[in-house]
Amino acid sequence: MNQPSNVRKIALLPGDGIGPEVTAQAKKMLEAIASHYQHHFEFSEALIGAAAIDATGTALPQETIDICLDSDAILFGAVGHPKYDKDPNAKVRPEQGILGIRKALQLFANIRPVTTYASLHHLSPLKTDRLEGVDFVIIRELTGGIYFGEKQTSTDGNQSSDLCIYTREEIERITHVAFQYASQRKNKLTLVDKANVLETSRLWRKVVQEIAAQYPKVEVDYMFVDNAAMQIMMNPAQFDVMLTENMFGDILSDEASVLTGSLGMLPSASVGKATALFEPIHGSYPQAAGKDIANPIGAIVSAAMLLDHLELKEEAAVVREAVAWTLSNHFVSKDIDSVNFYFTSTIGDLIADYVTGKIPGSVKQENIELRKSTII
Repeated sequence: MNQPSNVRKIALLPGDGIGPEVTAQAKKMLEAIASHYQHHFEFSEALIGAAAIDATGTALPQETIDICLDSDAILFGAVGHPKYDKDPNAKVRPEQGILGIRKALQLFANIRPVTTYASLHHLSPLKTDRLEGVDFVIIRELTGGIYFGEKQTSTDGNQSSDLCIYTREEIERITHVAFQYASQRKNKLTLVDKANVLETSRLWRKVVQEIAAQYPKVEVDYMFVDNAAMQIMMNPAQFDVMLTENMFGDILSDEASVLTGSLGMLPSASVGKATALFEPIHGSYPQAAGKDIANPIGAIVSAAMLLDHLELKEEAAVVREAVAWTLSNHFVSKDIDSVNFYFTSTIGDLIADYVTGKIPGSVKQENIELRKSTII
Protein backbone atom coordinates (compact mmCIF):
# COMPACT_ATOMS: atom_id res chain seq x y z
CA MET A 1 0.00 0.00 0.00
CA ASN A 2 1.47 3.35 -1.06
CA GLN A 3 1.78 6.19 1.42
CA PRO A 4 -0.14 9.44 0.77
CA SER A 5 2.03 11.87 -1.18
CA ASN A 6 1.77 14.51 1.54
CA VAL A 7 2.87 12.30 4.44
CA ARG A 8 5.26 13.99 6.87
CA LYS A 9 7.59 11.75 8.85
CA ILE A 10 8.15 12.85 12.44
CA ALA A 11 10.69 11.17 14.69
CA LEU A 12 9.81 11.06 18.39
CA LEU A 13 12.66 10.99 20.91
CA PRO A 14 10.90 11.09 24.30
CA GLY A 15 14.09 10.41 26.29
CA ASP A 16 14.12 10.48 30.09
CA GLY A 17 12.28 11.87 33.11
CA ILE A 18 9.28 13.94 32.10
CA GLY A 19 10.33 13.74 28.45
CA PRO A 20 7.91 10.92 27.55
CA GLU A 21 4.98 12.64 29.28
CA VAL A 22 5.35 16.05 27.65
CA THR A 23 6.22 14.54 24.27
CA ALA A 24 3.02 12.48 24.46
CA GLN A 25 0.98 15.69 24.82
CA ALA A 26 2.76 17.33 21.89
CA LYS A 27 2.08 14.23 19.81
CA LYS A 28 -1.57 14.28 20.90
CA MET A 29 -1.83 17.86 19.65
CA LEU A 30 -0.14 16.99 16.34
CA GLU A 31 -2.54 14.09 15.84
CA ALA A 32 -5.44 16.46 16.47
CA ILE A 33 -4.02 18.90 13.92
CA ALA A 34 -3.57 16.09 11.39
CA SER A 35 -7.14 14.92 11.87
CA HIS A 36 -8.69 18.38 11.70
CA TYR A 37 -6.65 19.69 8.76
CA GLN A 38 -6.44 16.36 6.90
CA HIS A 39 -2.67 15.97 7.09
CA HIS A 40 -0.77 12.69 7.33
CA PHE A 41 1.86 12.49 10.05
CA GLU A 42 3.84 9.29 10.39
CA PHE A 43 5.47 8.96 13.82
CA SER A 44 8.53 6.82 14.58
CA GLU A 45 9.75 6.57 18.16
CA ALA A 46 13.43 6.07 19.02
CA LEU A 47 15.65 5.79 22.10
CA ILE A 48 18.01 8.45 23.41
CA GLY A 49 19.66 9.33 26.73
CA ALA A 50 19.46 7.17 29.84
CA ALA A 51 16.65 5.12 28.32
CA ALA A 52 18.96 4.24 25.43
CA ILE A 53 21.88 3.47 27.74
CA ASP A 54 19.73 1.05 29.75
CA ALA A 55 18.56 -0.70 26.59
CA THR A 56 21.64 -0.60 24.38
CA GLY A 57 24.64 0.62 26.38
CA THR A 58 24.92 3.82 24.35
CA ALA A 59 23.15 7.18 24.70
CA LEU A 60 22.61 7.45 20.95
CA PRO A 61 22.04 4.18 19.06
CA GLN A 62 22.68 4.16 15.33
CA GLU A 63 19.04 3.19 14.80
CA THR A 64 17.98 6.50 16.36
CA ILE A 65 20.24 8.45 14.02
CA ASP A 66 18.87 6.54 11.03
CA ILE A 67 15.26 7.23 12.02
CA CYS A 68 16.03 10.92 12.42
CA LEU A 69 17.81 11.13 9.07
CA ASP A 70 14.75 9.59 7.44
CA SER A 71 12.36 12.10 9.03
CA ASP A 72 11.11 15.53 8.03
CA ALA A 73 11.34 16.76 11.62
CA ILE A 74 12.20 15.50 15.10
CA LEU A 75 10.34 16.06 18.36
CA PHE A 76 12.62 15.59 21.35
CA GLY A 77 11.73 15.38 25.06
CA ALA A 78 14.62 15.49 27.53
CA VAL A 79 17.65 13.50 28.66
CA GLY A 80 19.17 13.02 32.08
CA HIS A 81 18.96 10.75 35.11
CA PRO A 82 20.05 11.24 38.74
CA LYS A 83 22.16 8.07 38.78
CA TYR A 84 24.48 9.64 36.20
CA ASP A 85 24.49 13.06 37.88
CA LYS A 86 25.77 11.39 41.05
CA ASP A 87 28.53 9.53 39.23
CA PRO A 88 31.17 11.90 37.78
CA ASN A 89 33.18 8.89 36.59
CA ALA A 90 30.44 7.48 34.35
CA LYS A 91 31.92 6.75 30.91
CA VAL A 92 28.58 6.98 29.12
CA ARG A 93 26.19 9.78 30.05
CA PRO A 94 22.65 10.60 28.88
CA GLU A 95 23.66 14.07 27.70
CA GLN A 96 25.94 12.48 25.12
CA GLY A 97 22.75 11.55 23.30
CA ILE A 98 21.60 15.10 22.59
CA LEU A 99 25.12 16.35 21.88
CA GLY A 100 25.61 13.42 19.52
CA ILE A 101 22.37 13.93 17.62
CA ARG A 102 23.22 17.60 17.07
CA LYS A 103 26.55 16.56 15.56
CA ALA A 104 25.15 13.65 13.53
CA LEU A 105 22.41 15.78 11.99
CA GLN A 106 24.61 18.91 11.69
CA LEU A 107 22.13 20.92 13.76
CA PHE A 108 24.27 24.01 14.05
CA ALA A 109 21.69 26.66 15.01
CA ASN A 110 19.54 26.66 18.13
CA ILE A 111 16.54 28.99 18.00
CA ARG A 112 14.97 29.94 21.34
CA PRO A 113 12.04 32.39 21.28
CA VAL A 114 11.49 34.30 24.52
CA THR A 115 7.94 35.57 24.95
CA THR A 116 5.92 36.41 28.03
CA TYR A 117 2.23 35.97 28.84
CA ALA A 118 0.37 38.67 30.77
CA SER A 119 -1.46 36.04 32.83
CA LEU A 120 1.89 34.75 34.13
CA HIS A 121 3.65 38.05 34.83
CA HIS A 122 3.11 37.58 38.55
CA LEU A 123 5.39 34.52 38.48
CA SER A 124 8.34 36.33 36.94
CA PRO A 125 11.09 37.75 39.17
CA LEU A 126 10.77 41.00 37.21
CA LYS A 127 8.15 43.67 37.69
CA THR A 128 5.34 43.77 35.15
CA ASP A 129 6.52 47.01 33.54
CA ARG A 130 9.81 45.33 32.56
CA LEU A 131 7.98 42.40 30.94
CA GLU A 132 5.78 44.45 28.64
CA GLY A 133 6.78 44.05 25.01
CA VAL A 134 9.29 41.26 25.67
CA ASP A 135 9.57 39.26 22.47
CA PHE A 136 13.04 38.24 21.33
CA VAL A 137 14.88 35.27 19.90
CA ILE A 138 18.20 33.85 21.04
CA ILE A 139 20.14 32.19 18.22
CA ARG A 140 22.86 30.00 19.66
CA GLU A 141 25.62 28.22 17.74
CA LEU A 142 25.20 24.57 18.64
CA THR A 143 27.99 22.35 17.35
CA GLY A 144 31.21 24.23 18.06
CA GLY A 145 32.97 25.96 20.91
CA ILE A 146 34.08 24.68 24.27
CA TYR A 147 31.47 21.92 24.54
CA PHE A 148 32.96 20.12 21.56
CA GLY A 149 36.62 21.07 21.92
CA GLU A 150 39.38 18.69 22.93
CA LYS A 151 39.25 17.80 26.62
CA GLN A 152 42.22 16.78 28.71
CA THR A 153 42.93 15.84 32.31
CA SER A 154 46.43 15.35 33.67
CA THR A 155 47.49 11.91 34.79
CA ASP A 156 47.44 12.99 38.43
CA GLY A 157 43.92 14.38 38.04
CA ASN A 158 44.89 17.84 39.27
CA GLN A 159 44.63 19.78 36.00
CA SER A 160 42.02 19.81 33.26
CA SER A 161 41.38 21.82 30.11
CA ASP A 162 38.63 22.31 27.54
CA LEU A 163 39.54 23.75 24.16
CA CYS A 164 37.24 26.42 22.68
CA ILE A 165 37.61 26.57 18.93
CA TYR A 166 35.57 28.13 16.11
CA THR A 167 36.11 28.28 12.37
CA ARG A 168 35.04 31.06 10.06
CA GLU A 169 32.63 28.70 8.29
CA GLU A 170 30.88 27.77 11.55
CA ILE A 171 30.39 31.43 12.42
CA GLU A 172 29.30 32.46 8.93
CA ARG A 173 26.50 29.90 8.58
CA ILE A 174 24.78 30.75 11.86
CA THR A 175 25.30 34.47 11.36
CA HIS A 176 23.30 34.27 8.14
CA VAL A 177 20.52 32.48 10.02
CA ALA A 178 20.47 35.27 12.61
CA PHE A 179 20.37 38.05 10.02
CA GLN A 180 17.57 36.28 8.16
CA TYR A 181 15.55 36.10 11.38
CA ALA A 182 16.23 39.76 12.12
CA SER A 183 15.17 40.71 8.58
CA GLN A 184 11.78 39.06 9.20
CA ARG A 185 11.33 40.73 12.59
CA LYS A 186 12.40 44.20 13.75
CA ASN A 187 15.68 44.47 11.82
CA LYS A 188 17.79 44.47 14.96
CA LEU A 189 20.58 42.04 15.84
CA THR A 190 22.77 41.93 18.93
CA LEU A 191 25.99 39.89 18.90
CA VAL A 192 26.88 38.72 22.40
CA ASP A 193 30.55 37.85 22.93
CA LYS A 194 33.58 38.43 25.14
CA ALA A 195 35.79 40.07 22.53
CA ASN A 196 37.75 42.01 25.13
CA VAL A 197 39.22 38.73 26.39
CA LEU A 198 38.69 35.82 23.97
CA GLU A 199 40.29 35.30 20.55
CA THR A 200 37.27 33.24 19.43
CA SER A 201 35.00 36.18 20.27
CA ARG A 202 37.18 38.52 18.26
CA LEU A 203 36.78 36.23 15.25
CA TRP A 204 33.00 36.19 15.80
CA ARG A 205 32.90 39.97 15.85
CA LYS A 206 35.02 40.27 12.71
CA VAL A 207 32.88 37.82 10.74
CA VAL A 208 29.60 39.39 11.87
CA GLN A 209 30.83 42.84 10.88
CA GLU A 210 31.72 41.55 7.41
CA ILE A 211 28.38 39.80 6.88
CA ALA A 212 26.39 42.78 8.18
CA ALA A 213 27.17 44.59 4.92
CA GLN A 214 24.92 42.07 3.14
CA TYR A 215 21.96 43.05 5.33
CA PRO A 216 21.96 46.88 5.26
CA LYS A 217 18.48 47.19 6.79
CA VAL A 218 19.48 45.31 9.94
CA GLU A 219 20.85 47.40 12.79
CA VAL A 220 23.71 45.56 14.54
CA ASP A 221 25.06 46.16 18.01
CA TYR A 222 27.63 44.32 20.12
CA MET A 223 27.43 43.44 23.77
CA PHE A 224 29.78 41.63 26.14
CA VAL A 225 28.18 38.56 27.67
CA ASP A 226 28.35 39.80 31.26
CA ASN A 227 26.51 42.99 30.30
CA ALA A 228 24.00 40.97 28.26
CA ALA A 229 23.23 38.86 31.33
CA MET A 230 22.45 42.03 33.28
CA GLN A 231 20.45 43.63 30.46
CA ILE A 232 18.17 40.58 30.13
CA MET A 233 17.08 41.27 33.71
CA MET A 234 17.10 45.08 33.56
CA ASN A 235 15.55 45.73 30.15
CA PRO A 236 14.71 42.55 28.20
CA ALA A 237 12.38 44.37 25.80
CA GLN A 238 15.40 46.03 24.14
CA PHE A 239 16.36 42.79 22.38
CA ASP A 240 15.03 41.42 19.11
CA VAL A 241 17.50 38.83 17.78
CA MET A 242 20.43 37.84 19.97
CA LEU A 243 23.28 35.90 18.33
CA THR A 244 25.93 34.13 20.35
CA GLU A 245 28.28 31.17 20.59
CA ASN A 246 27.46 27.83 22.18
CA MET A 247 28.21 28.18 25.90
CA PHE A 248 27.12 31.82 26.20
CA GLY A 249 23.88 30.97 24.41
CA ASP A 250 23.25 28.01 26.68
CA ILE A 251 23.59 30.16 29.80
CA LEU A 252 21.73 33.24 28.54
CA SER A 253 18.77 31.30 27.15
CA ASP A 254 18.28 29.53 30.47
CA GLU A 255 18.49 32.89 32.25
CA ALA A 256 15.93 34.37 29.85
CA SER A 257 13.56 31.48 30.53
CA VAL A 258 12.78 32.83 34.01
CA LEU A 259 11.13 35.86 32.42
CA THR A 260 8.14 33.71 31.53
CA GLY A 261 7.61 32.55 35.10
CA SER A 262 8.32 28.88 34.44
CA LEU A 263 11.09 26.92 32.77
CA GLY A 264 8.39 24.65 31.35
CA MET A 265 7.01 27.32 29.04
CA LEU A 266 9.71 27.87 26.44
CA PRO A 267 10.27 25.97 23.18
CA SER A 268 13.30 25.70 20.96
CA ALA A 269 14.36 24.52 17.53
CA SER A 270 17.71 23.18 16.36
CA VAL A 271 18.16 23.53 12.62
CA GLY A 272 20.84 22.50 10.16
CA LYS A 273 21.37 21.66 6.53
CA ALA A 274 18.65 19.02 6.31
CA THR A 275 16.18 18.17 9.05
CA ALA A 276 15.36 20.06 12.26
CA LEU A 277 14.83 19.08 15.89
CA PHE A 278 12.30 20.67 18.25
CA GLU A 279 12.41 20.48 22.04
CA PRO A 280 11.29 22.25 25.21
CA ILE A 281 14.21 23.87 26.96
CA HIS A 282 13.52 22.31 30.37
CA GLY A 283 15.49 19.29 31.54
CA SER A 284 14.32 15.82 32.45
CA TYR A 285 13.02 16.91 35.90
CA PRO A 286 13.11 13.35 37.29
CA GLN A 287 11.38 14.37 40.53
CA ALA A 288 8.14 14.87 38.58
CA ALA A 289 8.46 11.89 36.25
CA GLY A 290 5.41 9.64 36.12
CA LYS A 291 3.24 11.95 38.24
CA ASP A 292 1.34 13.68 35.40
CA ILE A 293 2.24 17.10 36.82
CA ALA A 294 4.87 18.35 34.35
CA ASN A 295 4.20 21.46 32.28
CA PRO A 296 3.60 20.34 28.66
CA ILE A 297 3.44 23.84 27.16
CA GLY A 298 7.13 24.01 26.20
CA ALA A 299 6.82 20.73 24.31
CA ILE A 300 3.54 21.75 22.67
CA VAL A 301 4.87 25.13 21.51
CA SER A 302 7.99 23.33 20.26
CA ALA A 303 5.63 21.22 18.17
CA ALA A 304 4.08 24.46 16.91
CA MET A 305 7.55 25.48 15.73
CA LEU A 306 7.75 22.07 14.05
CA LEU A 307 4.52 22.91 12.18
CA ASP A 308 6.06 26.22 11.09
CA HIS A 309 9.06 24.26 9.80
CA LEU A 310 6.70 22.08 7.74
CA GLU A 311 5.16 25.27 6.29
CA LEU A 312 1.90 24.70 8.17
CA LYS A 313 1.65 28.28 9.39
CA GLU A 314 -2.09 28.40 9.99
CA GLU A 315 -1.97 25.24 12.05
CA ALA A 316 0.94 26.56 14.14
CA ALA A 317 -0.96 29.79 14.79
CA VAL A 318 -3.99 27.84 16.04
CA VAL A 319 -1.78 25.90 18.46
CA ARG A 320 -0.34 29.10 19.89
CA GLU A 321 -3.86 30.50 20.18
CA ALA A 322 -4.88 27.37 22.10
CA VAL A 323 -1.92 27.74 24.46
CA ALA A 324 -2.76 31.39 25.13
CA TRP A 325 -6.37 30.36 25.79
CA THR A 326 -5.40 27.73 28.36
CA LEU A 327 -3.15 30.18 30.19
CA SER A 328 -5.60 33.08 30.19
CA ASN A 329 -8.30 30.77 31.57
CA HIS A 330 -5.91 29.40 34.19
CA PHE A 331 -5.73 25.85 32.88
CA VAL A 332 -2.18 25.55 34.15
CA SER A 333 0.18 22.92 35.53
CA LYS A 334 1.52 22.55 39.06
CA ASP A 335 4.67 24.62 38.46
CA ILE A 336 2.43 27.63 37.82
CA ASP A 337 -0.27 27.01 40.44
CA SER A 338 0.58 24.46 43.12
CA VAL A 339 -2.99 24.30 44.42
CA ASN A 340 -5.47 24.65 41.56
CA PHE A 341 -3.48 22.89 38.88
CA TYR A 342 -4.41 20.67 35.97
CA PHE A 343 -2.65 17.47 35.05
CA THR A 344 -0.19 17.25 32.17
CA SER A 345 -2.55 15.01 30.21
CA THR A 346 -5.55 17.26 30.91
CA ILE A 347 -3.80 20.31 29.47
CA GLY A 348 -2.87 18.21 26.45
CA ASP A 349 -6.51 17.15 26.06
CA LEU A 350 -7.73 20.74 26.27
CA ILE A 351 -5.29 22.00 23.67
CA ALA A 352 -6.07 19.09 21.34
CA ASP A 353 -9.79 19.79 21.73
CA TYR A 354 -9.28 23.50 21.13
CA VAL A 355 -7.34 23.09 17.87
CA THR A 356 -10.05 20.78 16.52
CA GLY A 357 -12.80 23.27 17.37
CA LYS A 358 -14.39 21.15 20.10
CA ILE A 359 -13.99 23.92 22.69
CA PRO A 360 -15.51 27.30 21.91
CA GLY A 361 -13.37 30.22 22.92
CA SER A 362 -16.03 31.35 25.36
CA VAL A 363 -15.62 28.32 27.63
CA LYS A 364 -14.22 29.42 30.98
CA GLN A 365 -12.48 27.66 33.82
CA GLU A 366 -15.65 27.33 35.91
CA ASN A 367 -17.20 25.22 33.13
CA ILE A 368 -14.49 22.58 33.26
CA GLU A 369 -14.16 20.29 36.24
CA LEU A 370 -10.90 20.86 38.12
CA ARG A 371 -8.09 18.64 36.86
CA LYS A 372 -10.38 17.00 34.32
CA SER A 373 -10.92 17.66 30.64
CA THR A 374 -14.66 17.09 30.78
CA ILE A 375 -16.70 20.15 29.85
CA ILE A 376 -19.68 20.44 32.19
